[in-house]
Order: sequence, then C-alpha cells, then structure tokens
Amino acid sequence: MKIYGLKACDTCRKAARALPDADLVDIRAHPMPDALLDAAMAQFGAALLNTRSTTWRSLPEAERQDAPMELLRRHPALMKRPLIDADGTLYLGWGADVQAALV
Repeated sequence: MKIYGLKACDTCRKAARALPDADLVDIRAHPMPDALLDAAMAQFGAALLNTRSTTWRSLPEAERQDAPMELLRRHPALMKRPLIDADGTLYLGWGADVQAALV
C-alpha cells in the first residue's frame, strides 16, 4: 500500500500512522507515475484538485484555467491528499469512509 501526499501534511501523517505497513511517498520529491495520476483523475475527476489549498490561492487566475492534469503535473501540492493506492484500489482523502475501508 502506498500513500501519496506530502510529508509535511498533517492528514497524510495521520494516515501513515494509522496504516503502518504503507509507504508515504512525498509527491514533491517523487512525482506520481503518469498511469496512477491518469487513473486517479478518471476515478475522482475534479475532486482530485484541491482548490482550497494555499498553492491554488497563489496561482494567477489565468493559470487556474489550465486543465487539471497539467496543473497537477506542474504543482503536485494541488492534489487533494492523501491519495492511497491499496493494491490497485484508490482512495482519496482521509475521511471516516476511507478509514473504515482501510483500518
């Protein structure tokens, strides 16, 4: 199992503590594989893009109009976190539903 997120993100760290056998992959240091990003976008669509983040708020309005995949490739921190890959099944976020499915 892999947790894709940021090592400095509190939610990602909570997920990593609750899932001790999972590897936390910092997406700034190690970008997500294109195939995984494509699968996540196909499954979660616009929900994959975190429009409440500091990174989003700092983007110029013109750049915000770019395609979500382009934005996520240029600015990995725009991804809602964590994205958890549990043997091919993807989970987004660390809400009660994801915790119930994985813990």
